[in-house]
Amino acid sequence: MTSKRPPRNRIDRVTTRTGDDGTTSLADGQRYAKHDAKIDLVGALDSANSAIGMLAVEATTTQAGLLEDIQSRLFDAGAVVATGGSSADWSGLAAKLNRQTEAMNANLPPLREFILPGGGRAAAAAHVARSAVRAAERAWWRAADDDPKLSATDVGMYLNRLSDCLFVVARTLATSERLWRPIDR
Repeated sequence: MTSKRPPRNRIDRVTTRTGDDGTTSLADGQRYAKHDAKIDLVGALDSANSAIGMLAVEATTTQAGLLEDIQSRLFDAGAVVATGGSSADWSGLAAKLNRQTEAMNANLPPLREFILPGGGRAAAAAHVARSAVRAAERAWWRAADDDPKLSATDVGMYLNRLSDCLFVVARTLATSERLWRPIDR
């Protein structure tokens, strides 16, 4: 009879001091400069995930499951960067997110003009999260320019759909919407 060992903690130390020289490592075993495009991308994904966490605190229970799933997918996207690839169907995940976005948007009045980010704490948090995801998407494509394996995963497509989704989430959470008033042309 074999005894089953308890699983090892994935993160057993927070402080390693290995990055004190301006480098860090990813799961692929390589060391990277902390200003490398891949490390910048991992940081942008982390920022987006944190912004979505702040949004989740403000959001309704209706969005809680969606936001938790999105946060897990952003960790998955980070794993793609760290390992150099993915077998996940990111195109399918993007399509699913698109369907969820369209379902939420179907209940909203059409937009006549751009809206100003805001509309209450929860909506403003969604706009901040949307902006953070846009930054992560830009970082994704910068890193993908140097690593074709990244662009082949369709994570960039997922991030693009995610920012659209968060825009619609912001609209669903808004207590009011203020429209952009362009200056006279």
